[in-house]
Amino acid sequence: MREPSPTRMKWLLPLTVSLFILGGCPGSGGENPPPENDGGTNTPDGGGTGNPDGGPTGTSCLSEPLLTALGKNRLLVGAQMEDRTAASVPFDMRYLYVASGLVDSANVCTSCTTGCSTKGTSCAGGGCMWWGCWQDTSQAPGDYVRGFVSRSGDRQQIPFITYYQQLLSSGKNEGEQQLQSLNDVALMRRYFGDWRFTLQQVGNARALLHIEPDLWGYIQFFSQGNPRTVPAQVASANPTDCAGMANDASGLSRCMIAMARKYAPNAKVGLHASPWATRIDVYTNTNTSFDVNSEARKVADFLLTLGAADTDFVVVEASDRDAGYYEQRQSENTWWDTGNTTLPHFHQAFGWARAISERLHKPNFWWQLPVGNMSLPNSDTKWRDNRVDYFFTHTAEVAASHAAGFSFGAGNDEQTTPETDNGNLANRVRAYRNAGGQVPCVQ
Repeated sequence: MREPSPTRMKWLLPLTVSLFILGGCPGSGGENPPPENDGGTNTPDGGGTGNPDGGPTGTSCLSEPLLTALGKNRLLVGAQMEDRTAASVPFDMRYLYVASGLVDSANVCTSCTTGCSTKGTSCAGGGCMWWGCWQDTSQAPGDYVRGFVSRSGDRQQIPFITYYQQLLSSGKNEGEQQLQSLNDVALMRRYFGDWRFTLQQVGNARALLHIEPDLWGYIQFFSQGNPRTVPAQVASANPTDCAGMANDASGLSRCMIAMARKYAPNAKVGLHASPWATRIDVYTNTNTSFDVNSEARKVADFLLTLGAADTDFVVVEASDRDAGYYEQRQSENTWWDTGNTTLPHFHQAFGWARAISERLHKPNFWWQLPVGNMSLPNSDTKWRDNRVDYFFTHTAEVAASHAAGFSFGAGNDEQTTPETDNGNLANRVRAYRNAGGQVPCVQ
């Protein structure tokens, strides 16, 4: 079963501001390096010496400490994939969605066969919508994560777990409506119980935890950048772990980060930076005067109000669908120019990610990159895209953007996967490994 994924924001305000084009990063074919952040200052108004909310400053080798903590010294490469692919291709990490409904009870089920249900449907027969029983239901709940972590460890692959439960548990439309459910204390008790249970399945294992893609972007989008104006039942719903934290969206993120530290102490934790959160989609921008650095700082400063200074990395993405799919099925252009002469292009995207990391003083992970390649026929599960080949051909440019790694995966069941791309991603990963990989932080 492939889990549902976040959808790309489709309705954004028109681009009315101007774009500052970033040059390429050093080590990627001789292009000019991108400009530095803003003279080394990291406060919202550029007038101080530190990030708001305690984030440190500086543009040193941001990814090296995280990679060292993970026992690595090269950029990580990963994907969402089937077991047979994970067993045969030398990926560094493998990612998994936790995306389902919640159990009906306030307490997480201890048995899939007795008293466990979602929306009134028993989990005993294996048909319920809670991830904790996506397994042999005679076994204790949670093997979907617990077994994934164990199998990944056996293969020396780092498990990367994307927790995407808030939208599906809300029962509301994506965007502004789903945020209303954050203020439902009964629902939030179940939500925090599910997050706690997920973390307990990770336990003491080494892992990467990616918390709620899209959610923080929607909160920034609809709150005018102030998460404290978005009500969320936090201390009231979870006094066990988060007593004293604010009952608003900033308290929610801080609570989830604190719970990760408590229940999965060896895991590394990251929030998600959405390129459309400021109401301008940086990745599709074609205005040659637009200030990419400034837009990135707005997102980073917002994440700092959510407690990002206490995380280990930030997650960035490209597109949730192959470009060929968008072109053929949606009549929409999501291609990035590989020559970096016509916007949107890769230098713009890497410049945005680099500026995010420098503001947060955290490395970034590229996540859910489309798997397609240009030799495919542009049909279901075999769409064209250029990101796999560009990333592997320009790993020094990826490193210079403060990336600690990059991973690939299908955004829905129609997209290209590592099993349907005619072996292109697997061959690229093998070649990358055989060549020794990419050192971090090319300056």
